[in-house]
Amino acid sequence: MLAPGVCMNIINERRTKDGYGTFSNPEKFLNQDYQVLKEYCLIQRKRYTDDMFPADRWSISRETQPPSYLDHVKWLRPREIVSNPSFVVDGISRFDFGQGWADNCWFLSAVGALTFQDSILKQVVPLEQSFDEDYCGLFHFRFWRFGKWVDVVIDDKLPTIQGKLIFVHSNTPTEFWPALLEKAYAKVCGSYSDMNAGSPSEALVDFTGGVHICLDLAKRPPNLWELMSQASLAKSLIGCGTLPGTSTNSPLENGLVQGHAYTVTGVKQVLSRGKAVRLVRLWNPWGHGEWNGDWSDQSSLWQTVSHHDRETMLSVCEDGEFWMSLKDFCESYADIDICCLCPSFLDGSSPIHWKTSRHEGRWVAGVTAGGCMNYPESFWTNPQYRVKIGECREQGENIMLVSLMQKQDKRHRRQDQNINIGFNVFEVPQEHQGKRGKFPACFFSRAKCVNQTETYKDAREVMKLMTLEPGEYLIVPATFDPNMTVSFILTILSKSEINVYENSDACNLNQMEPEKTTSQDNVADEDNKRTLFRQISGQYVEVDAEQLKHLLNERILKGDLKSGGFSTDACRSMVALMDTSVTGKLDDKEFIGLWRKIVAYKDIFYHSDVSRTGTLSLSELRKAIMAIGKRSSDNMLNLMALRYGDSSGYISLENFIGLALRFERMSQMFSNLSNGTAVTLQEPEWMYLVMYS
Repeated sequence: MLAPGVCMNIINERRTKDGYGTFSNPEKFLNQDYQVLKEYCLIQRKRYTDDMFPADRWSISRETQPPSYLDHVKWLRPREIVSNPSFVVDGISRFDFGQGWADNCWFLSAVGALTFQDSILKQVVPLEQSFDEDYCGLFHFRFWRFGKWVDVVIDDKLPTIQGKLIFVHSNTPTEFWPALLEKAYAKVCGSYSDMNAGSPSEALVDFTGGVHICLDLAKRPPNLWELMSQASLAKSLIGCGTLPGTSTNSPLENGLVQGHAYTVTGVKQVLSRGKAVRLVRLWNPWGHGEWNGDWSDQSSLWQTVSHHDRETMLSVCEDGEFWMSLKDFCESYADIDICCLCPSFLDGSSPIHWKTSRHEGRWVAGVTAGGCMNYPESFWTNPQYRVKIGECREQGENIMLVSLMQKQDKRHRRQDQNINIGFNVFEVPQEHQGKRGKFPACFFSRAKCVNQTETYKDAREVMKLMTLEPGEYLIVPATFDPNMTVSFILTILSKSEINVYENSDACNLNQMEPEKTTSQDNVADEDNKRTLFRQISGQYVEVDAEQLKHLLNERILKGDLKSGGFSTDACRSMVALMDTSVTGKLDDKEFIGLWRKIVAYKDIFYHSDVSRTGTLSLSELRKAIMAIGKRSSDNMLNLMALRYGDSSGYISLENFIGLALRFERMSQMFSNLSNGTAVTLQEPEWMYLVMYS
């Protein structure tokens, strides 16, 4: 029977195919349904209280402030803070708010960028919410999280000290959309302190579900200005960060804060003294603290431009926003993050011509976490994706953008430490293009790597823009070190027609074949099997699970079992798998069929146990599954390791026999009940399989 977690994975995959998790049908975060909760509160005439993100110090976390400070925190609803609260006052703007005690400038810089794009803003912040009609203390927001949109429900209790908000606060005291948005994102992250430290790109992607490009300004492309200008026209969200230093949270003499996130709010080229000058406008999410060098608010250089440019561009006030030259920008900032719904700004192409292919996968220690190419003996075990690229219908090059994002597995963001990830792209030679299945180590010793991430980074997402000729390629996402367990999302965007599929079936090169057995290799011949069966089976010529346990542990596999032998429950499972007559027992034909399989599985087990430990490591398991003659995807292999491996990751002979028997029988059932690609079961059939298999 499938484990509950496995069933949920299958259900989630089907939901995704059915549109569940899309923006029009977002997943309900923590299974909280906004409409149902609102109707309940209105009927009961009560204010909503969110038990999943309670108004206590744990939702703030001790790591944000010392316990003595938290003792003074009081959670208040907006109507307890001001008499006439509003969700939005006079529209939404980056100047509406300033940063609070949380170290989340990266998040607020992304919010600043979000305020420029009304259509995207309305997706994240439903603007029909208010404190007036149908108010019940309940609000909701939407974020894109690791491949799917989620709808996040919160109550409107906000942490305060002496009636003042301690986190993000509005410059208009009666406006509360910034504080409620921050609370919803804190809930997604786990707590307010889980928002401490991050990259603007993380929130930019979570606000859009779009394409993220990160440009290292130390290695800036020669067309940086063109990219920034086109990205601005394409309604992109743009963030950046200053170079790290020792004076964090304290401005330098030039007014900038080291290691701090900013928002790019505009780009403009002006004429100054007859020469073209490229200017970048930036905003500090603190709501104050500005650059004081060339082209700052008080700079005399503004007198060298036209009256029109000066009137439309210059705003002399302490609001955290300022202009600086592109040259000073590149020298003062470390990188720039551009996030948009489509990478059309890269070459000015039409958004409709870009195709997207997204795939979820997982590295599992010992099975599919082979490490980078520094580990040639295990690199091939990483997940593999075959990509066929057709001719580009537009003029220009075959541009392809590959993004690799590692997924958060834990409830609290701070508990998930990013590991170093990257990917390699190989050209598939003509002689291998018609073959399916995972490529083994020998393939990579000869394969041509045509592109790759420059370095393996401990970032949530790494990406690479590349130009490839039409043909067939293999993308291998990997962690830098082997045996690291983490989930990931691989996204491929191209202007050309692309066909992408996971290349994780059993490899077809140098495939291991099970050894042929002869009658002399069997434990006993057919007559001896029947004789032994009659001695045990009694007058009804059948054996039950207890009798099978005795036969396997004391007669058939005696001396081969290393971990206590088969349990009664394991034998019940084997009886159920072989019991075609559904009597709860095995007759002589069923018993002998099981015996043959066990002997064959034992031979495969010992042949695969190259380390001669009497157990199979997870890498040896892959070879053993191949020897059975079955194809197994990386996902299925991961499930086998989790279900049948011990705490150290090793699989005993008993567990391997149980695994192999179930795998073979379930494959046969699928074949019998399907057309080879899909299976449709009525409820009684489904319940039979899950209850008696």
